[in-house]
Amino acid sequence: MPAPRPRRISDILPKIQNVAQTSHYFVRFVLPSGDLRGFLRRKGVNARFIADDIGLLCSEAVLPGSALASVDTRGDYQGVIERFAHTRNFTQINLEFYVDLDYKVLKFFEHWIEYITGASGSDAASDTHFFQLKYPNEYKSNDCRIVKFERDYNRFLEYRFVGLFPLSLQSTRVAYQGSQVLKISATFSFDRYICGESSSLSRDLGRAFNEFFGTGNPSVDGSSVKKTTLNSNVYNIQANGYSQETGDFQNRVSGT
Repeated sequence: MPAPRPRRISDILPKIQNVAQTSHYFVRFVLPSGDLRGFLRRKGVNARFIADDIGLLCSEAVLPGSALASVDTRGDYQGVIERFAHTRNFTQINLEFYVDLDYKVLKFFEHWIEYITGASGSDAASDTHFFQLKYPNEYKSNDCRIVKFERDYNRFLEYRFVGLFPLSLQSTRVAYQGSQVLKISATFSFDRYICGESSSLSRDLGRAFNEFFGTGNPSVDGSSVKKTTLNSNVYNIQANGYSQETGDFQNRVSGT
């Protein structure tokens, strides 16, 4: 018989203490392949900084939200006004970042926006300088993520953004007195987000998009899961030192 599953701390704590904390999260930017990466590299923002550092410098993030647009229908039933959803709208998000000593964070957003507007190759101070916007697939990212996790790394929730790009870079105030850590705030627009893991490994394990199959529990709707595939995947995870709960989360945090 398989060994009993060990109890987690969350199974023992009272409900009032069994709540998520706001200070454990991770942000990761993945730019589209193409000229954008080379353009930023020429500005002094290399790929390693984008993959590893800028996510750690995000001092304040938000988990995305959405809302349903609805329409009212009158007259189908006497005295009743029905409401039906017709569109799902995704709101913009704001992220705040610490600015490093080399100002790479500022350069990252300044020149990403500059690339979107398609600044001409002529001298930027020239009177003939002009803008010609790029195509969306050249500047929109489909793989930026915000991962909200807990201190023990055993529980997490992942948000993946599709069609994300910086919409605005807010003005930053500097002053002589009372030196503080310099921060910038950027607003991002995106087409939609995916709640839950969406990697090929999570799909293989049957737990993509927050499905519950990966922990070995039966399906809620009564459908069956191939035991051989699930058991072999769980065995491979345990043999490689992972837990059934975390999967490849720690690898994604480390950038591998």
